[in-house]
Amino acid sequence: MGEAIALAFAAEGMNVAIAGRRQEKLDAVAAQSAKPMLTKTADVGDRESVRELFEWFAGEHDRLHVLVNSAGVNIPKRSMSELAPEDWDKLMRINATGAYNCLHYGLPLMRPHKEGLVINISSIAGLRASHLGGVAYNASKFAMNALGTSAAGDELPNNIRITTICPGEVDTPILDDRPEPPGPEHRATILKAEDIGQITVAVAKLPPRAHIPELTIKPTSQLFV
Repeated sequence: MGEAIALAFAAEGMNVAIAGRRQEKLDAVAAQSAKPMLTKTADVGDRESVRELFEWFAGEHDRLHVLVNSAGVNIPKRSMSELAPEDWDKLMRINATGAYNCLHYGLPLMRPHKEGLVINISSIAGLRASHLGGVAYNASKFAMNALGTSAAGDELPNNIRITTICPGEVDTPILDDRPEPPGPEHRATILKAEDIGQITVAVAKLPPRAHIPELTIKPTSQLFV
Protein backbone atom coordinates (compact mmCIF):
# COMPACT_ATOMS: atom_id res chain seq x y z
CA MET A 1 0.00 0.00 0.00
CA GLY A 2 2.87 2.37 0.75
CA GLU A 3 4.20 1.82 -2.76
CA ALA A 4 0.83 2.58 -4.36
CA ILE A 5 0.36 5.68 -2.20
CA ALA A 6 3.81 7.03 -3.06
CA LEU A 7 3.25 6.52 -6.78
CA ALA A 8 -0.21 8.09 -6.60
CA PHE A 9 1.18 11.23 -4.94
CA ALA A 10 4.04 11.43 -7.44
CA ALA A 11 1.53 11.15 -10.31
CA GLU A 12 -0.18 14.24 -8.88
CA GLY A 13 3.07 16.15 -9.18
CA MET A 14 4.05 16.11 -5.50
CA ASN A 15 7.63 15.84 -4.32
CA VAL A 16 7.74 12.45 -2.61
CA ALA A 17 10.24 10.92 -0.20
CA ILE A 18 9.85 7.26 0.75
CA ALA A 19 11.44 5.26 3.55
CA GLY A 20 11.69 1.58 4.37
CA ARG A 21 14.08 -1.02 5.67
CA ARG A 22 15.45 -2.23 2.32
CA GLN A 23 17.07 0.07 -0.21
CA GLU A 24 16.41 -2.27 -3.12
CA LYS A 25 12.67 -2.12 -2.45
CA LEU A 26 12.77 1.67 -2.31
CA ASP A 27 14.72 1.82 -5.56
CA ALA A 28 12.16 -0.44 -7.24
CA VAL A 29 9.34 1.91 -6.24
CA ALA A 30 11.22 5.04 -7.30
CA ALA A 31 12.01 3.46 -10.69
CA GLN A 32 8.28 3.26 -11.45
CA SER A 33 7.75 7.00 -11.03
CA ALA A 34 8.12 9.51 -13.86
CA LYS A 35 8.85 12.13 -11.18
CA PRO A 36 12.05 11.59 -9.18
CA MET A 37 11.58 10.31 -5.61
CA LEU A 38 13.90 10.65 -2.67
CA THR A 39 14.65 7.40 -0.83
CA LYS A 40 16.04 6.72 2.63
CA THR A 41 16.41 3.47 4.55
CA ALA A 42 14.76 3.54 7.97
CA ASP A 43 13.08 1.23 10.46
CA VAL A 44 9.98 2.87 11.96
CA GLY A 45 10.28 0.63 15.00
CA ASP A 46 13.75 2.01 15.76
CA ARG A 47 13.36 5.49 17.26
CA GLU A 48 16.91 6.57 16.47
CA SER A 49 16.44 5.49 12.86
CA VAL A 50 13.26 7.57 12.64
CA ARG A 51 15.00 10.60 14.15
CA GLU A 52 17.71 10.31 11.50
CA LEU A 53 15.05 9.95 8.80
CA PHE A 54 13.31 13.21 9.64
CA GLU A 55 16.58 15.08 10.14
CA TRP A 56 17.58 13.92 6.66
CA PHE A 57 14.22 14.99 5.23
CA ALA A 58 14.49 18.44 6.81
CA GLY A 59 17.84 18.84 5.09
CA GLU A 60 16.28 17.97 1.72
CA HIS A 61 13.02 19.96 1.88
CA ASP A 62 11.91 23.13 3.64
CA ARG A 63 8.36 21.84 4.30
CA LEU A 64 6.63 18.60 5.23
CA HIS A 65 3.09 18.95 3.91
CA VAL A 66 1.83 15.36 4.13
CA LEU A 67 3.08 12.47 6.25
CA VAL A 68 1.77 8.98 5.49
CA ASN A 69 2.35 6.19 8.02
CA SER A 70 1.77 2.90 6.21
CA ALA A 71 4.19 0.40 7.75
CA GLY A 72 2.39 -2.72 8.98
CA VAL A 73 3.05 -6.41 9.57
CA ASN A 74 1.29 -9.52 10.83
CA ILE A 75 2.34 -13.06 11.69
CA PRO A 76 0.87 -16.53 10.95
CA LYS A 77 0.51 -17.68 14.58
CA ARG A 78 -1.90 -15.03 15.77
CA SER A 79 -4.40 -16.65 18.15
CA MET A 80 -3.87 -16.15 21.90
CA SER A 81 -2.82 -19.77 22.40
CA GLU A 82 -0.17 -19.52 19.67
CA LEU A 83 0.98 -15.90 19.93
CA ALA A 84 4.60 -15.68 21.06
CA PRO A 85 5.64 -12.76 23.28
CA GLU A 86 8.31 -11.73 20.77
CA ASP A 87 5.68 -11.56 18.00
CA TRP A 88 3.42 -9.41 20.20
CA ASP A 89 6.38 -7.07 20.75
CA LYS A 90 7.19 -7.01 17.03
CA LEU A 91 3.67 -6.05 15.93
CA MET A 92 3.26 -3.39 18.59
CA ARG A 93 6.73 -1.98 17.83
CA ILE A 94 6.09 -1.64 14.09
CA ASN A 95 2.34 -1.07 13.79
CA ALA A 96 1.73 1.16 16.80
CA THR A 97 5.03 2.49 18.14
CA GLY A 98 6.26 2.98 14.56
CA ALA A 99 3.41 5.39 13.89
CA TYR A 100 4.10 7.18 17.19
CA ASN A 101 7.79 7.54 16.31
CA CYS A 102 6.96 9.13 12.96
CA LEU A 103 4.47 11.52 14.57
CA HIS A 104 6.98 12.42 17.29
CA TYR A 105 9.61 13.51 14.76
CA GLY A 106 7.32 14.54 11.89
CA LEU A 107 4.91 16.90 13.64
CA PRO A 108 7.64 19.38 14.69
CA LEU A 109 8.30 19.96 10.97
CA MET A 110 4.64 20.97 10.49
CA ARG A 111 3.90 22.97 13.64
CA PRO A 112 5.88 26.13 12.76
CA HIS A 113 3.84 26.47 9.55
CA LYS A 114 0.48 25.96 11.30
CA GLU A 115 -0.60 23.50 8.65
CA GLY A 116 -0.09 19.86 7.71
CA LEU A 117 -1.76 16.52 7.13
CA VAL A 118 -0.95 13.11 8.58
CA ILE A 119 -2.57 10.00 7.12
CA ASN A 120 -2.27 6.80 9.13
CA ILE A 121 -3.00 3.60 7.21
CA SER A 122 -4.61 1.38 9.83
CA SER A 123 -7.17 -1.39 9.28
CA ILE A 124 -10.74 -2.46 9.88
CA ALA A 125 -9.04 -4.59 12.54
CA GLY A 126 -8.59 -1.32 14.44
CA LEU A 127 -12.37 -0.89 14.57
CA ARG A 128 -13.59 -4.46 15.00
CA ALA A 129 -11.34 -7.05 16.63
CA SER A 130 -11.76 -10.23 14.59
CA HIS A 131 -10.26 -13.69 14.72
CA LEU A 132 -8.91 -13.12 11.21
CA GLY A 133 -6.58 -10.29 12.24
CA GLY A 134 -5.38 -11.97 15.41
CA VAL A 135 -4.72 -10.74 18.92
CA ALA A 136 -1.56 -8.68 18.40
CA TYR A 137 -2.56 -7.18 15.05
CA ASN A 138 -5.98 -6.12 16.35
CA ALA A 139 -4.44 -4.57 19.46
CA SER A 140 -1.79 -2.72 17.46
CA LYS A 141 -4.36 -1.30 15.04
CA PHE A 142 -6.72 -0.22 17.83
CA ALA A 143 -3.70 1.54 19.32
CA MET A 144 -2.92 3.22 16.00
CA ASN A 145 -6.51 4.43 15.66
CA ALA A 146 -6.51 5.84 19.19
CA LEU A 147 -3.15 7.48 18.60
CA GLY A 148 -4.49 9.27 15.53
CA THR A 149 -7.65 10.43 17.25
CA SER A 150 -5.82 11.67 20.34
CA ALA A 151 -3.02 13.39 18.46
CA ALA A 152 -5.49 15.09 16.12
CA GLY A 153 -7.17 16.75 19.09
CA ASP A 154 -3.84 17.90 20.49
CA GLU A 155 -2.81 19.38 17.13
CA LEU A 156 -5.98 21.40 16.51
CA PRO A 157 -4.28 24.67 17.60
CA ASN A 158 -1.63 23.99 14.95
CA ASN A 159 -4.18 23.34 12.19
CA ILE A 160 -2.63 19.92 11.62
CA ARG A 161 -5.14 17.32 10.48
CA ILE A 162 -4.72 13.60 11.19
CA THR A 163 -6.76 11.09 9.23
CA THR A 164 -6.88 7.37 9.95
CA ILE A 165 -7.79 5.21 6.96
CA CYS A 166 -9.09 1.74 7.84
CA PRO A 167 -8.96 -0.61 4.85
CA GLY A 168 -10.68 -3.96 4.75
CA GLU A 169 -9.08 -6.80 2.83
CA VAL A 170 -6.44 -5.59 0.37
CA ASP A 171 -4.52 -7.81 -2.03
CA THR A 172 -1.00 -7.24 -0.71
CA PRO A 173 1.85 -9.53 0.43
CA ILE A 174 0.66 -9.32 4.07
CA LEU A 175 -2.01 -11.87 3.10
CA ASP A 176 0.76 -14.44 2.64
CA ASP A 177 1.28 -14.36 6.43
CA ARG A 178 -2.22 -15.63 7.17
CA PRO A 179 -2.45 -19.14 8.65
CA GLU A 180 -4.26 -20.06 5.40
CA PRO A 181 -3.36 -17.53 2.66
CA PRO A 182 -6.27 -16.79 0.30
CA GLY A 183 -6.20 -18.12 -3.25
CA PRO A 184 -6.34 -16.15 -6.51
CA GLU A 185 -10.16 -16.30 -6.73
CA HIS A 186 -10.57 -14.58 -3.36
CA ARG A 187 -7.81 -12.07 -4.06
CA ALA A 188 -9.58 -11.09 -7.28
CA THR A 189 -12.63 -9.89 -5.29
CA ILE A 190 -10.88 -7.69 -2.73
CA LEU A 191 -9.31 -4.22 -2.80
CA LYS A 192 -6.07 -3.51 -4.62
CA ALA A 193 -3.26 -1.35 -3.29
CA GLU A 194 -4.06 1.19 -6.01
CA ASP A 195 -7.48 1.74 -4.41
CA ILE A 196 -5.78 2.83 -1.19
CA GLY A 197 -3.48 5.09 -3.17
CA GLN A 198 -6.45 6.81 -4.80
CA ILE A 199 -8.39 7.36 -1.56
CA THR A 200 -5.27 8.66 0.20
CA VAL A 201 -4.71 11.24 -2.54
CA ALA A 202 -8.41 12.18 -2.35
CA VAL A 203 -8.04 12.91 1.37
CA ALA A 204 -4.92 14.98 0.73
CA LYS A 205 -6.69 17.04 -1.95
CA LEU A 206 -9.26 18.37 0.51
CA PRO A 207 -8.77 22.01 1.54
CA PRO A 208 -7.22 22.69 4.97
CA ARG A 209 -10.65 23.61 6.34
CA ALA A 210 -11.89 20.02 5.80
CA HIS A 211 -10.86 17.18 8.10
CA ILE A 212 -11.75 13.48 7.85
CA PRO A 213 -10.88 11.96 11.23
CA GLU A 214 -11.51 8.37 10.17
CA LEU A 215 -12.34 6.69 6.87
CA THR A 216 -13.25 3.05 6.21
CA ILE A 217 -12.84 1.48 2.79
CA LYS A 218 -13.61 -2.18 2.13
CA PRO A 219 -14.28 -4.58 -0.73
CA THR A 220 -17.90 -4.63 -1.82
CA SER A 221 -17.94 -8.35 -1.05
CA GLN A 222 -16.71 -7.96 2.57
CA LEU A 223 -19.16 -7.70 5.43
CA PHE A 224 -18.68 -4.79 7.82
CA VAL A 225 -19.57 -6.43 11.11
